[in-house]
Amino acid sequence: MTRDLGPLTAVVDLAGELIRRPSRAGLDDPAPVLAVLEDWLTGHGLPCRRLHDGTRRPVALLVEIAGGRPGPWWALDACVDTAPFGDETAWSFPPTAGDVVDGRLRGRGAADSKLAAALFCHVAAELHGRADELGGGLAVLLDADEHTGGFGGARAYLADPDTVRPAGVMIGYPGLDEVVVGGRGLWRAGVAVHGASGHSGSRRSAVGAVSRAAHLVRLLDAAPLPGAAGSFPLPPKLTVTYCHGGEGFSAVPDRCEIGVDVRTTPGFGAGAAEDLVRAAASELDAALPAPRPTEVTAMASWPPYRLAEDEEPAAALLGAAAGQGLTVRAKTAGPSNIGNLLAAEGIPATAGFGLPYEGLHGVDERVHLADLPVVHAVYRRAVLGLLTG
Repeated sequence: MTRDLGPLTAVVDLAGELIRRPSRAGLDDPAPVLAVLEDWLTGHGLPCRRLHDGTRRPVALLVEIAGGRPGPWWALDACVDTAPFGDETAWSFPPTAGDVVDGRLRGRGAADSKLAAALFCHVAAELHGRADELGGGLAVLLDADEHTGGFGGARAYLADPDTVRPAGVMIGYPGLDEVVVGGRGLWRAGVAVHGASGHSGSRRSAVGAVSRAAHLVRLLDAAPLPGAAGSFPLPPKLTVTYCHGGEGFSAVPDRCEIGVDVRTTPGFGAGAAEDLVRAAASELDAALPAPRPTEVTAMASWPPYRLAEDEEPAAALLGAAAGQGLTVRAKTAGPSNIGNLLAAEGIPATAGFGLPYEGLHGVDERVHLADLPVVHAVYRRAVLGLLTG
């Protein structure tokens, strides 16, 4: 495939095999991509087992390497499910190409995050042979239920009674210039807005649910939010993300639903987000009365988080990058990520150190392989530092 990466050519070969097994979240059976990983891991003498959700559906593969001395466990995490292909006619190569052209590994999942999964498998194989020298242990979580937003693999890992809870996790999202050490949280709600039903041509004036929902959207868009404060560099953000209501031209609808997504911060958390949305709903009901009050149903909530740069595993990863001559900045991400789920469990996590990429979740996804040796060296150095104290 590619000839200038030495032993790391095997990483690219494994990643290519994974890309050639479509694993789009919610669309494809994850069994084929998990089988490729199982075959590779067992062929290299690595212990692995599948994790399942509550319906016994496979959602992840877990590798566990116990060290010969006491100490905390650490985890590497990469997803092996992917975003959908989108419009395949817009791609200049097949989404399941899994080949290397002009130094780039091509195909859906190359960037997010099948290359990272292959890399973490190789790091595990290297450390397995010297496990007696290590303290604690290393887990590698290969998550097949990340892009659904359910994070089934991570949830199954944390709920499994046979696993050792990790002291920290490094997540293999792509990008060479940054290590994500934090992210905004989220609070999400579905809002049911009611109105008076009727015929659109009736002489009687009726304020329908869609009109009332439009008024609520305006109230939410105009609601004041605080700015960034303290050590957390981002402000909160509120977005109305969907609006569903009505069935035709002649009927005035009596129900309309909207979705509200609030990205939270330490200074504006889930409670403040809920208070704001409920206050807007009360203002709507007072200004435009309806047969039923507006209903706000909280759907999901994750806390914001941010690691200090001297807190593990951020310190290990940033230090390893510096040791390899890289200038890498610590970043707090605007979108939430699996680190928020881990933060809710009290587990610190980093994300977002990997190869440069193009087309993430879009057309012509690919990663640039020239920096694979240094990315490999950084993760190997960081993990060894954590496992040797």
